[in-house]
Amino acid sequence: MTIRVLIADDQALVRDGLTVLLRAQPGIEVVAAAADGAAAENLTATLHPDVVLMDIRMPGIDGLEATARIVASGAPTRVIVLTTYDLDEYVFRALRAGASGFLLKDTPAQALAEGIRTVARGDALLAPSVTRRLLDEFARLGARARPDHAALRQLTERETQVLELIARGLSNAEIADSLVIAEETVKTHVGRILAKLHLRDRTQAAIFAYETGLATPG
Repeated sequence: MTIRVLIADDQALVRDGLTVLLRAQPGIEVVAAAADGAAAENLTATLHPDVVLMDIRMPGIDGLEATARIVASGAPTRVIVLTTYDLDEYVFRALRAGASGFLLKDTPAQALAEGIRTVARGDALLAPSVTRRLLDEFARLGARARPDHAALRQLTERETQVLELIARGLSNAEIADSLVIAEETVKTHVGRILAKLHLRDRTQAAIFAYETGLATPG
């Protein structure tokens, strides 16, 4: 199945470069490019791309607001935030708004394509080089928070274990090995966790675990 991608960036050189790179990747089609968040929102509503590559700092409606609007619309489109800054404050807010992950603009073409495929199939995506610092920052911002026992009580003991391992960045296969259960069972647990906590994907699940204090860095 071809993955349809929309590129949103205020720099024409970046838009053109990403378009050339992605069109060379099998199974990926660039359907349009937008120069600002308003255009990205409108084109998403019209073209229904599978994935939007969203820059953060754009004139008018920025990538953060555009991401929030796209997610709030209920569209199945998933957003990958592309940023030059690996600890941009806006990245944290974009993830809270429902972005499925983020990558740096210097990500190699092959890794970018694989990231798009990862998000398109419903998984979360965090740039490996900054995942730990990202989660450390979420933990710092939520350092005074107490675990939300009302929300956590909805989870079974096994689901709580799976959520904590998601927060550590483990894949389904790694969680299955850690808990000595089948990978399909892990997928079932993940689906139930997302449904019970009203979360969009694994990225938001990891954020929830750190912000409520269930998971801590280290």
